[in-house]
This record gives sequence, C-alpha cells and structure tokens, in this order.
Amino acid sequence: MKRTVIIDALKSTALNEPIHVCGWVRSRRGNKNVSFIALNDGSTIKNIQIVADLSKFSEEQLKPVTTGACIGATGILVASQGAGQAVEIQLTDLEVFGTADPEKYPLQKKGLSMEYLRTIAHLRPRTNTFGAVLRIRHNMAMAIHTYFHEHGYFYFHTPLITASDCEGAGQMFQVTTKNLYNLKFDENGQIDYSDDFFGRSAALTVSGQLEGELGAMALGKIYTFGPTFRAENSNTPRHLAEFWMIEPEVAFIDKDELMDLEEDFIKYCVRWALDNCMDDLEFLNQFIDKGLIERLRSVINTEFVRLPYTEGINILQEAVKNGKKFEFPCNWGDDLSSEHERYLVEQHFGKPVIMTDYPRDIKAFYMKINEDGKTVQGTDVLFPQIGEIIGGSVREADYDKLNAEIERRQIPMKDMWWYLDTRRFGAAPHAGFGLGFERLMLFVTGMQNIRDVIPFPRTPKNAEF
Repeated sequence: MKRTVIIDALKSTALNEPIHVCGWVRSRRGNKNVSFIALNDGSTIKNIQIVADLSKFSEEQLKPVTTGACIGATGILVASQGAGQAVEIQLTDLEVFGTADPEKYPLQKKGLSMEYLRTIAHLRPRTNTFGAVLRIRHNMAMAIHTYFHEHGYFYFHTPLITASDCEGAGQMFQVTTKNLYNLKFDENGQIDYSDDFFGRSAALTVSGQLEGELGAMALGKIYTFGPTFRAENSNTPRHLAEFWMIEPEVAFIDKDELMDLEEDFIKYCVRWALDNCMDDLEFLNQFIDKGLIERLRSVINTEFVRLPYTEGINILQEAVKNGKKFEFPCNWGDDLSSEHERYLVEQHFGKPVIMTDYPRDIKAFYMKINEDGKTVQGTDVLFPQIGEIIGGSVREADYDKLNAEIERRQIPMKDMWWYLDTRRFGAAPHAGFGLGFERLMLFVTGMQNIRDVIPFPRTPKNAEF
C-alpha cells in the first residue's frame, strides 16, 4: 500500500479508510488492553497516534516498538477519541524496519541539553526542537530563492575555491594537494606552489561578493547563496567556521534604494516563516523563546529606523552619561559591538535599525567613500536579539578612488586585476549586501546558539560528522 506522509494523514478526512504510514517511534504507552504509539516521520512537528488493540497484537509483536525504532504501520484512519489530534490510526498490520535498543538509544531521556545534543548531531534532527529548526531552515531557503526570482534576480554561482580574500583579513582555510610533510620552498623561504594543483596558493572563500559584483556588471542584478568559510578562532554563540551567505549585488542603485531592498527582503523572509511554519514556530515559542512569534510579527509591522553612525554614537554616549554601562567603549571611530547594536535596537528605538555612513577605517576597502572623506556608504541592518544581521554598502565604482584606497591600506591586490577591470571597462554604480543565513535562522527560530541552527556545525577544534 502506498505510504501517506504524516502531515497529510493528520489533515485527511478519509475516515474509516485504510492508510499506511512510516516513521520513527517517539513513545509507546498503554494498558493491558491497548497500546498507543506516537509516530513521527519528520514531515511535521506533530505525531500521529497509532492504536494497537492488544487482543490482536501480542506483547512479543510489540516488544521491538520502542522509542527510536523505525516502523511501518497500516490501519484504519478514524476520528480520535483523545484530545490533541483529530484523527488516529487503528493498527491492522505492523512492520519493524529498524530497532533501537532502549538501553543505548541516546534520545531516550527528556530534557537533554543543547550542549549534549551537539555531541550527537547525527541523531539530534529526530528531536522536536531540531526537526522544527531544520524545517524552518528549508523554508527560509525557499523564501530567499523565491524572493529574488520574483524580483528579477539571477542566481549566480561564485567559486568556493579562490585566490582572493574579499575582506583583506587573511583568515582563510588553505586548499592544497601538497604533501605537508615535504614542502618545497623558494629562494625567499616562501612555500613554492608551482607544483600544487592550481599552481598557486588557493583557499576556501570568505565571501562571494567580489565575483558577485562581476555578475551584476553583466546581468544587472544577481544573488549568491552558498557556503562560505572563515578560519577565525571564535568560540562564541554567533560564529561558525562554515556558514551560508546570501549576497545580492545590484547595478544602478544608490544607498537609499539599497536600504529599501534590505528591509523589504528581510521582512519577506520573516513573513514567509509566519505564513508557512506556524506549527514549528508555535512549538519553539512555547519551549525555546516565549516572545518569538510576537517579535517576528513586530518586525514585519514596523518601519526600520535609518540611523547615521555618528548619531548612533551620540545616543550611546548619552546613555553612558545617564548611567548605562557597556563592556566595550563607544567612541567615534570604534566598531560597534553587539551590546551597542542591541541597545539601540531593543532599548532606545524598540525596532530594527539600519545604521549608515560608518567611519572609513573600520569598513572594507570596496565601500564608496562619502564627500566628507571620513565615512563610507555602509548600510548595516541591526536586529533584536542578534545585533548585526545584514552588512551592506554602496560599492566604490571609480577606478582611481578604489585603487587609491587599496594602496592606502596596503592590501595585496596583485591577484585582483579582474576586479579592478570592472572599474576600468564600463564602470557602473552598484551596491549589495551580505546576510549570514544562520544569523537569520537565529532570529526566526529564537535559538540562542548559532551551532544549533545548522545541521553539522564547524567550529574551532570541531569537525565531527
């Protein structure tokens, strides 16, 4: 008999008809007359109840049906006698696909900590919490692709292996086929890469932005959505070594239009979650973050504040004068920390903020410099609970200005001739932003640690699974 997925079975109105479902046992309870099996197949946060009449099934037949076991259940779909579900299945035939030893199955106990669940990341998707997170993650990916497709963007695939460091930070994972125990050096004592796979030093990308700009210079507006890598030794709840980035690049837009795009895009994603993931959001709202749904609704129902950096610094310094204590300083020229960003969003304004016009020296080389010569046209979106969720800017389109900034910062650009060419041949005004997908996931799910919104987190000293 053809399998029915549980999300469809729970909605079915074909009462008193045969049905076949498969899944993993969440629990089994009962008495001397009947056994109740809660079955879940991952299609929904909700379980379907399988009712086994013990006059038809022996204890020996039901003995393998323990928490974690995988079974197929055939029966008759009937109106449920108990609370919590509209329908249930009266079991007529049982097939056990895989058993789970009750003494050894790691998900037996309730109340398992997030830290413990990270050590069994190969099994944690079977929990209610991580099932919900991963279904929402899928929906957020669909929202991203749908938004850009509907708005005329082209999905542009930038390389994961690159010879350029987008941010100039140098925190990159090297890619090599060389024998690390028998390296060859040149006359300057530098590693000789001439016999390496690419004939040069190569690394995993930190961003697809620079290549994305090339796409925008030909296709008008593109977006990238893929994995990026930072060899940054950060053990914080907000950093990963491998994470996903969404990076649109758009020709012929200015700073105000870029901020419009940032606000519209992120509201679209949050609205998608509310429209398509309510069962999972209600679960997370109940057990993870009781203010989650209210916070999501507040974001889509408010206009974001647009705040120049200098005004933001004045607000923070005024707060300090009035007794507010920050761990880090907040003087003009400082890169704001998460505590500063969250104060502005959560306490001062009570809504998301797009901060603009940052000091030139704390931002990347490619940002367009304002006429004052001191600030650049950066546009970072700051969110409650998260801090910075989007980092964007108008890009410098003038060859001479861009080249001068590269030289001023002493950024090694010998391998970046192709990037500068877009300023030499038909330069166009353009802008774009980067959104860390896992940062978006933190906001939409209410989870507290970025390691819990990606299936298999990669962090310092951790590359399991």
